[in-house]
Amino acid sequence: MPQLKVYNSLTRKKEVFESITPGHVGMYVCGPTVSGESHLGHARPYITFDVVFRYLRYLGYKVRYVRNITDAGHFEEEGREAEDKISKKAILEKLEPMELVQKYTNLYHWAMRSFNNLEPSIEPTATGHIVEQIVMIQKIIADGYAYETNGSVYFNVEKYNTDFSKKGLPYGMLSGRVLEDQLDTTRELDNQDEKRNHADFALWKNAPPEHIMRWQSPWGEGFPGWHIECSAMSNKYLGDQFDIHGGGMDLQFPHHECEIAQSTVCNGKTPVRYWLHNNMITINGKKMGKSYNNVIKLTEMFAGTHPLLEQAYSPMIIRFLLLQTHYRSTLDFGNEGLKAAEKGLKRLWEAYEILKHIQVATGDAQDKELDAKCVKLINEFDDFMNDDFNTAKVLANMFELVPVINGIKDKHVAAGALSASTLLLLKEKMKLFIEDIFGLQNVQQQSNGKIDGVIHLLIDIRQLAKQRKDYVTSDKIRNELIALGVQLKDEKDGSMSYTLS
Repeated sequence: MPQLKVYNSLTRKKEVFESITPGHVGMYVCGPTVSGESHLGHARPYITFDVVFRYLRYLGYKVRYVRNITDAGHFEEEGREAEDKISKKAILEKLEPMELVQKYTNLYHWAMRSFNNLEPSIEPTATGHIVEQIVMIQKIIADGYAYETNGSVYFNVEKYNTDFSKKGLPYGMLSGRVLEDQLDTTRELDNQDEKRNHADFALWKNAPPEHIMRWQSPWGEGFPGWHIECSAMSNKYLGDQFDIHGGGMDLQFPHHECEIAQSTVCNGKTPVRYWLHNNMITINGKKMGKSYNNVIKLTEMFAGTHPLLEQAYSPMIIRFLLLQTHYRSTLDFGNEGLKAAEKGLKRLWEAYEILKHIQVATGDAQDKELDAKCVKLINEFDDFMNDDFNTAKVLANMFELVPVINGIKDKHVAAGALSASTLLLLKEKMKLFIEDIFGLQNVQQQSNGKIDGVIHLLIDIRQLAKQRKDYVTSDKIRNELIALGVQLKDEKDGSMSYTLS
């Protein structure tokens, strides 16, 4: 296999990637908390690691890609407060918690399909792994690194740090934070909290009477902490140590730092070989946040309904813009950049369509200098991807090849300027990288696919109305579709098709 180098957040340097089991890769990526709609900030890690997944498979690895869904707990400690996002949102929306979870899980999956993301190998949920989390917590308590207080269980960060620093595994090894500095600034709060130290984090929380989501445990009824779920699920599906753990840079601390501590106690070794983190996005130069009123939901982005948007932007525009910047660099979303990405993707796709129809002539290259330049640009696709997945440089090379493709069409470049082997290589690599590795699609075709889906949905609703003998609704749907130029046709097998007039 070609030599792939990745930037390891743990060692803070690029390293040659070597999987634990030759030919196989275990990869875990933190998925969504389904207490609300996914927003633009969520798009980056999911698209980033979709491309990583695709590229590893292209290199010949058999990849087990695990991406979880947080559908329980996920309280974030701020001072002495703890909030369960899902229970709180369920009350606000007057839904059962799992009804709310299903609603936003469906929306999340719809967004992933819209981005043309491949499905992960396994998509475990926190609620489906309560037993595994309890077992892991019991092991941590038995080893002396957690304690129970009032029905809640906390991880003893200071004890862990004291013992494991001697083994070169201190708390803060991933984020670079020094625990002593955190303890020095929070000692005054220790006796006002049920935790021994402010830096300690919850493995299990006692559920107050009004709390909706709750499970039986050795410590009473409660719910799991946020960090323990990922340790439990990654361990179950990928083992004591696996190859890649991915996520946004904002998860380095405390989430991933806590994962390392928990898993290291349970397994006696650090759980992950390579930590990969994508950088954050900004909106018009500002950090995305509720206080700035610039949190753009994906539904708002696709429909253009957010006040900061001048128009709707298709999922492929978002995907393309993300790939134009290296995943470890910050990226600003603004109307100018989005419109430029829209034009760029259109230009690239038009050239790609032209390339498909260029006939391959026999013989040697008539323009040897141009031929050599094109071969170099094409071969660098792999070189750049093997250098920490540098999609931005691959796209830059593609845009250098676009004028050559257009020149052949417009006859500014002789039909035989490139050799047959170079032209075939160009066709092969452009398809491979544009469609298979980058996961890009023709924006127009994607739009047509959505329209097709909407029409079929209306047809299904009409069929159900007919079955219920609701002929008013059935006729209304048919008449409205006819008015829009959609002609329905009853097939012999009882199904229905349509044609556009």
